[in-house]
Amino acid sequence: MKLVNVSMIKEGEKEQPAKQNKIKGQRHGRTAFWFLLPNLSGFLVFTLTPILAVFVLSLFEWSLIAEPKFVGLRNYIYLFTSDSNFIRVLLNTIFFTIVYLTLNLLVSLTFAAWLNQKIKGIAVYRAILFLPVLVPPVAIALIWQFMYEPSVGLINHLMEAIGLSAVNWLGNEDYAMFALIIMCVWQQFGYNMLIFLAALKGIPQTILEAASIDGAKPLTKFFKISIPSISPAILFAMVMTLITSFQIFDQVFILTNGGPGYATEVLGLYIYKNAFEWFQMGYGAALAVVLFVIILIVTLIQLILQKKWVHYETK
Repeated sequence: MKLVNVSMIKEGEKEQPAKQNKIKGQRHGRTAFWFLLPNLSGFLVFTLTPILAVFVLSLFEWSLIAEPKFVGLRNYIYLFTSDSNFIRVLLNTIFFTIVYLTLNLLVSLTFAAWLNQKIKGIAVYRAILFLPVLVPPVAIALIWQFMYEPSVGLINHLMEAIGLSAVNWLGNEDYAMFALIIMCVWQQFGYNMLIFLAALKGIPQTILEAASIDGAKPLTKFFKISIPSISPAILFAMVMTLITSFQIFDQVFILTNGGPGYATEVLGLYIYKNAFEWFQMGYGAALAVVLFVIILIVTLIQLILQKKWVHYETK
């Protein structure tokens, strides 16, 4: 009996810390839940609920004045079969996204590599390059609208000063989209620049020093060591920049309002016009759902393809 009692006591002593850890874990879980509850509540009320409402609204015909009328998939059928402007707007959006994404990443990476060197006053340069990100997009668009002005704009004056002819940047269909892209890259590249700069500073110097001892040149080290090492940061920047470029609205609304003609009409602006200018809320919601699906598919493709070129550090 004594032996049994001793064994039972030992088993009880082993179970007691496990129960305490379980209770402690439950307590920490409840604490974490209460801390997350305000954010989760905001997400449910201001993000998830509107998303679900858009899906439901896309099945209705509603002019904001009359009662909503259920039409099923009619808005989607009209979108893909009868709306001649949708394809053009979609192509404009894809063109803007590809060119803007490419230039943004290239400019960001170039400045990040430059700032990663030992330069006097590096903090000042970093602040100046990042400053446009902090300025509201509406203010940026108004300033660049004046800079693009054909007769008194700063850009045309600079072009004429170096012997080039003035260009009607915002009034010519051949230049308007590029004018929009240049402005957006100038405004937004600082965000990705800081991401790349932080990633570059995280590369162990011993690896770069070993490559230098082996005779590797700076460009070789950059493309063979630095780029693969910061590939996770590049993936993050690509995904986030792609999502924001597909959703662009305020810059193009202020700068060109989609003009001239449909030269700079993008999906975000087209959704706004259908919903709030032409009072076709159901059709605007259907366009928003299509945009959501496009962004989701492209993002998933990026996440699948990243296995081939993104190198994660393994310990």
